[in-house]
Amino acid sequence: MLETLGLGGNRKMSSIGKLEWVSHLSRLKQVDLSFTNLSNANDWSQVISHLPFLEELVMTDCDLPSISSSSPSSANHSKSLTHLDLSANNLPSSAIYPWLFNVSSNLVSLNLSRNQLKGPIPEGFGNMMAINELYLSDNLLILAENQVRGDSVLNEIVKLPYITVLDLGYNLLNGSISKSIGQVSNLQVLRLVGNSFNGDVISEAHFSNFTYLQELDLSYTYLTLKFYSGWIPPFKLIQIKLCSCKLGPRFPDWIRTQTDVEILDISASGISDSLPYWFWDPFQRLKYINMSFNQISGTFPNKSIPVRHLDLSSNNFSGPLPHFSLDSMNMRTINLSKNKFTGTISPICSITGQSFLVWLDLSNNLFSGVLPDCFGSFPSLTALNLGDNSFSGSLPSSLGSLTSLEMLSLRGNKFSGELPSSLQSCTKLKFLDLSDNELSGEIPMWIGQRLSSLVFLSLQRNQFRGRIPHQLCGLKYLQILDLSVNKISDTVPPCLNNFTSMAEKVSLDRRIEHYLSDVVSFEWLALVQVRYVDEALLTWKGTKQNYPQLGLLLAIDLSCNKLTGEVPEGLSSLQELVALNLSRNFLTGKLSGKIPTSTQLQSFDPSSFSHNRGLCGPPVSPNCSMGDPPPGKPAVGGEEDCDEFMKWFYTAMGLGFAMGFWGFCSVVFFKRSWRHSYYRYLDDAKDWVYVSVVLLKTRLVTRIGALSTR
Repeated sequence: MLETLGLGGNRKMSSIGKLEWVSHLSRLKQVDLSFTNLSNANDWSQVISHLPFLEELVMTDCDLPSISSSSPSSANHSKSLTHLDLSANNLPSSAIYPWLFNVSSNLVSLNLSRNQLKGPIPEGFGNMMAINELYLSDNLLILAENQVRGDSVLNEIVKLPYITVLDLGYNLLNGSISKSIGQVSNLQVLRLVGNSFNGDVISEAHFSNFTYLQELDLSYTYLTLKFYSGWIPPFKLIQIKLCSCKLGPRFPDWIRTQTDVEILDISASGISDSLPYWFWDPFQRLKYINMSFNQISGTFPNKSIPVRHLDLSSNNFSGPLPHFSLDSMNMRTINLSKNKFTGTISPICSITGQSFLVWLDLSNNLFSGVLPDCFGSFPSLTALNLGDNSFSGSLPSSLGSLTSLEMLSLRGNKFSGELPSSLQSCTKLKFLDLSDNELSGEIPMWIGQRLSSLVFLSLQRNQFRGRIPHQLCGLKYLQILDLSVNKISDTVPPCLNNFTSMAEKVSLDRRIEHYLSDVVSFEWLALVQVRYVDEALLTWKGTKQNYPQLGLLLAIDLSCNKLTGEVPEGLSSLQELVALNLSRNFLTGKLSGKIPTSTQLQSFDPSSFSHNRGLCGPPVSPNCSMGDPPPGKPAVGGEEDCDEFMKWFYTAMGLGFAMGFWGFCSVVFFKRSWRHSYYRYLDDAKDWVYVSVVLLKTRLVTRIGALSTR
């Protein structure tokens, strides 16, 4: 007779329908129907209830229909069931509880996570005296209105003598956590992540009896962990997850005793201290470290750091780049951004196991020198961010060996020379930011031919010259194109209307995200999920703004170049375009007449076309009756005008005007919509400062001229 039935894992390719046929397999002991479509199986509870020998039932993410509490199926008759997994089915508590508590005395493992359980934890859970593992995460469990203290939420749980795993993460629990939780002396896993115990204080008394505790996850609970300095915990944790808890300002000394730890996350925990001298010595099994978003300072010892995932971003670390040696492990992700590291990054060439490195972010530091030409050793790299440092020299050709690369940011450095043709081999690139450098030459045609997946392309503030290659029009997924502040000449390509993402309502990548799931401990099956988000950096009103939600901003910025000719009519078909800047060029021609008044172009602010003396007609002017500019008088625009304006802008700053470094050469102007009213105040402020600066310039020039004639 069949004892095991496994139909799970077909990813809901087809609907199984009713389960009446399963009731004929009366000797079944294990049933796994996970990830199957059981939305039409309204008899599932009745069928399962009449399998007298059933011990293990897994029905994860099956779209199970709710059980009617008044139906016969809600009376469960299976008393042998010990393992039950109904997670991710959106079942309401009113349907689950009556059916569930009929088998509560025998259950050893219960998983009801990712359902629609509401209200306080019922007393019925306190009667499951055999339970070892209880998973109730991702529900809507809250306090009852008459409950004053949050400890009452756990009162029923602490009665369970054998419980080893308690997962109440991502519910709506709040209030205080009673010290009585320490009575659960057999507890090995405690997860309260994602609840709002805001301001509550946890002391060593809460953990006094947790001799067997191996995983502690209090992330995003905003608890304050306050232990006396000499406290030695009774446990040896393998996983420490305390993101957004308050541990500081001193570095928590008790962590030193956790020599078995493999996962350590103390990010955003209010630590403003130097990294202890002992930190890298006791942790021989450490594979994941996240200490980001603190104010931790210090340098690293001249020794190898054996770790798999390292995130030290947004701190005050300094000194040379740490040395990484992986021995039997393989480094997967490194994020040292927003610190004060100095020197060259040549040590990356000596990283062992570099073929498994997926992300490398060294941005916003003080690194300098020439990039080493060893990127051919990183074939798995998908994100490389070296932006906002002081690197110089030409780009190494080995960057083209990164054929898995999806994100490359080298912005804000001093790179020079032409783009290496080897970059065209990086055909998976979605995000390419080379802005604020000293790169030169013509914009390569192969960007449009080979990098067809690009969503973000910024070559802003370089020394590129020549024309805009029409091949760029083939980038149909492009959402942001920034070629501003260069020496680009010739006409605006009429084929820009081929940017499908700007012309049609299509589903856009709101974020360019990189996800990595990695099993860092097979002993505990510890799964680490790491996410990296590419952020677009644009200049708005004199300040740099990050846009992690790329799909919310569809933009073209060609300002501060030497573009000539007429504005192509094809731009009017970019119906989804949000921001456009063609200012400070040498564009000519009439905007009215050939462009209907209902087109997209005329819905933009006139400043989108400003400082192009040869342009006339709405929205620049009411009409073109004033004719073309007088012969011999150059149109205002281009690089020289931008540079001159910036010089006078700095003078104005010295006289009391406080605006950002970028001035107005790369201002992005938004389409008139709900966004327009939001930015109108900033527009007015910008216009006032601009007029004031121009008037000041005029007065000073007049005075200087007068003085020179005396």
